[in-house]
Amino acid sequence: MATGRYPLGQLFLMRLRALWREPSAIFWVFIFPMLLSIVLGLAFRNQTLRKLNVAVVESPGGAAVLQALSSTPGLQTQVLPLPEARQALSRGKVALVVVAGPPPSLLVDPLVPEGRTAQLLAVDTLQRLAGRTDAIVLPEEHVSTPGRRYIDFLIPGLLGFGLMSSSVWGLGWGLVQMRTGKLLKRLVATPMRKSDLLASFILSRLLIALVETAFFLTFARLIFDVRVAGSLPSFLLVAAAGALSFGGLGLLVASRAQNSETAGGLMNLATLPMMVLSGVFFSASLFPGWMQPLVKALPLTAVIDALRAISIDGTSVFTLGGPLLVLLVWGAATFLLALRLFRWS
Repeated sequence: MATGRYPLGQLFLMRLRALWREPSAIFWVFIFPMLLSIVLGLAFRNQTLRKLNVAVVESPGGAAVLQALSSTPGLQTQVLPLPEARQALSRGKVALVVVAGPPPSLLVDPLVPEGRTAQLLAVDTLQRLAGRTDAIVLPEEHVSTPGRRYIDFLIPGLLGFGLMSSSVWGLGWGLVQMRTGKLLKRLVATPMRKSDLLASFILSRLLIALVETAFFLTFARLIFDVRVAGSLPSFLLVAAAGALSFGGLGLLVASRAQNSETAGGLMNLATLPMMVLSGVFFSASLFPGWMQPLVKALPLTAVIDALRAISIDGTSVFTLGGPLLVLLVWGAATFLLALRLFRWS
């Protein structure tokens, strides 16, 4: 019988057929990341910097100040009474409040970056209004660097997140469904080893991950003109390593889960912290220094950092030994542990 002679190959084909016959899997693997990237890409698309709102407090000498600030590029002014101006500042509706004086004074929240920028522009304008002259006029050259848009930063993060979600949930959920449907009890009677079963899950996930990555890159190129600055094979290699690492994690969390509720809780426990800490939507370097060793040790951080390095900076895969080692350790350790803990029923 073919199953007895080539169990891994037959199980691999079984997994591919099961995925093809499940429309929801196609949606979560391909359509959902595409829709998410479209929404975020439109929200954070490149556009001219918006003007900062500045409130000028009503006062007898406020007309000249209001006129000077209104003509300053980058500022948008409105006249408000002092109580309303303070309230607008506290609620983030304005970045700065200018009390005309004399002498003029400023109300600014030092914890808001926009407030600091508005302060610099307003101080420069008010100094000029008071008679300051510039010793020199500095020439400007506007430079736009490819790959520095937010969407260029976002796409590798979304791809890493998609690889993690589809690997952990796809493999883990599939294994639990086979257990709750009593299919694993039937397979245990066949001439196969549990290593063949788990390896078939991993191999099918690897193939789907490569297709998923190629699809996502093509979509990002066509819609947002996102380009991979480095080697495309290196990019695919890192994506494959990430899928294998996450696949081992998915098998581990589902190795003994007896029902969908338990499996869902374990998979959320495994993925949600990484979704927050690993820098999917923002740089993981924003977390405090004492957290960085933990953040860097997460597989999602490793795959996102490596994908961004190749895509944005054109980094060679041979200089990404650290992230690849993290993925290798996670993948091997979780697969071997899943193999040891796995139960047929």
